[in-house]
Amino acid sequence: MSDSRESLLVMSAIPNILADRYASTAMQDIWSAEGRIVLEREFWIAVLKAQRGLGLNIPHEVIAAYEAVKNNVDPESIRQREAVTKHDVKARIEEFNSLAGAEHIHKGMTSRDLTENVEQLQIWRSLELVATKSTAALLAFSRRAEEYKGLVITGRTHNVAAQTTTFGKRLAMFGEDLLRAIENNEQIMRQYAARGLKGAVGTQLDQLNLFEQNASQVSRLEDEVVRHLGIPRSLDNVGQVYPRSMDFEVVSALYQLGAGPSSFAKTLRLMAGHELAGEGFLPGQVGSSAMPHKMNSRSCERINGFHVILRGYMEMAAGLAGDQWNEGDVSCSVVRRVMLPDAFFAIDGLFETLLTVLNNMSANPGMIEHENRRYLPFLLTTTVLMAAVKNGVGRETAHEVIKEHAVATAKDLRNCVIAENNLFDRLATDSRLGLSAEYLKHIYETAGQATGGAHPQVETFMKQARSWGERYPKAKDLQPGKIL
Repeated sequence: MSDSRESLLVMSAIPNILADRYASTAMQDIWSAEGRIVLEREFWIAVLKAQRGLGLNIPHEVIAAYEAVKNNVDPESIRQREAVTKHDVKARIEEFNSLAGAEHIHKGMTSRDLTENVEQLQIWRSLELVATKSTAALLAFSRRAEEYKGLVITGRTHNVAAQTTTFGKRLAMFGEDLLRAIENNEQIMRQYAARGLKGAVGTQLDQLNLFEQNASQVSRLEDEVVRHLGIPRSLDNVGQVYPRSMDFEVVSALYQLGAGPSSFAKTLRLMAGHELAGEGFLPGQVGSSAMPHKMNSRSCERINGFHVILRGYMEMAAGLAGDQWNEGDVSCSVVRRVMLPDAFFAIDGLFETLLTVLNNMSANPGMIEHENRRYLPFLLTTTVLMAAVKNGVGRETAHEVIKEHAVATAKDLRNCVIAENNLFDRLATDSRLGLSAEYLKHIYETAGQATGGAHPQVETFMKQARSWGERYPKAKDLQPGKIL
């Protein structure tokens, strides 16, 4: 390869599509290469300050020198150092020392004391952001559920018309799925623990040597470092790396957070195909470069795609859990460097897109009413069944009679033999049910009330969502930052 060609490749960085196209600036900042270097330098400084406070001979001016240059990040200089050392942490140590004109950082530390804790800090801050953003989505589900709690729709199971429900109940159903995932995510955050300063094999040998075998001082040092991270607790028995099952816990929690939104997105896509509802179509938007009439559910499709991506990263995390050799090795590094940031970029992009959809979506009551008219007698067959049973007819006998007429009616509708669903007219003439035409007419005319507990269930969901909004006040006014 020519020198000019090699130089051109170095200058033109390959973008991370998940970060650049979909993730918010806040999430990008947590995982950016430059941001990671600054976090490492802040961690080194926090260790220096704690060591000095506990009696190590570290001049105050030295710490000030490091603090003065901590934001001077030159990735190319670090890359050149790593090309020589073949060790990324050693290259970053040399770079920071050179900038500060001192050699005091990293005392008693191994590379994993730095990288494990800083990565956990990135995970922790990402989880905090995800908690706020997922709560914002929960509140958006709640607002839409309230808006549509009285809109009766054709409920479907197996994607076949089943019973009446409301659009608000359907939205609350997916919202509750998200609610459970939020609860799980918070539980993981409560239990999350930092690796702390444990040294090369987890025994804290080098820190103990620094502090003349004063275990109390070393324990206080670790407490200070964990306090800097802001993580609630630290692990007691760990080797060079923290258990990779913790990464699996985190990424699987992200996958669960995407489950309710993904189911919602798939359902809205199905509804859009029947023109019952849509994700919104903004002025100037184009659905197809070839077909001008198209208004595709492209954002909902993206949500489903993000969930597939998260499943892939969960598989990667599962491959590392339970694969630790002795006190640790670096075979997991290349996997985690891809998996951890990209999993958070994916869930962040999913919520950015979800909030956009929930803000812009709308129902089409006219088309919903048209569908209801076609299917309503079918949707009320269980109500007729219960009426016949209360009238003294055996349940299985009544079920068979209703099925006989329902199947015949469906076939006639599909073959355009009849224009309107006349199932109730057929049932009224069948003496085996013992139900009058007047009574069946009453069932039909009060169909809008035949939504069971849909209304109170929506109210319960809204109350739960509001309580989470109180816990995460920033979520109330959070809007998507990406134009998606």
